Amino acid sequence: MNPATFIASAGGTGYAPKAPGTFGSLVGLAIGVLLLKLGHGPLFAGIIVTSLLGLWAVWACGGQNDPGWIVIDEVAGQLITMLALPRIALPGLILAFALFRLFDITKPGPVGWADRRHDALGVMADDWIAGAFAFVVLFVLIHLFPGLRR
Repeated sequence: MNPATFIASAGGTGYAPKAPGTFGSLVGLAIGVLLLKLGHGPLFAGIIVTSLLGLWAVWACGGQNDPGWIVIDEVAGQLITMLALPRIALPGLILAFALFRLFDITKPGPVGWADRRHDALGVMADDWIAGAFAFVVLFVLIHLFPGLRR
């Protein structure tokens, strides 16, 4: 597997026989937990690095039509959602995962627009936007229901 394919498939998880996007999001969740243990700064840096590597890898693989095995975009989107978490807590992690998958799958408004671009930027951007939507909802829910912080 060449480096671009390795990155685009999130270490090969994009080749899962069923629900590769879900597996990519789980990789993002795991990376996010490790980075969040170090703080929000490292998590933000992880988003930047993942996004830049993802743009390059999607372009280098010719993945402009977003084949199912490309899941680095899910990793980046999941990390964006996790910025709303004040700390690592199981209820928040579950909600972060569920909200990101909801917006990624349903592709409301600008998420769908980005998805229809059919270029490396569109492949990544639909998940950045889905992650941003999930971030906003998660941020509000965490502040409305403080029990989610535990």
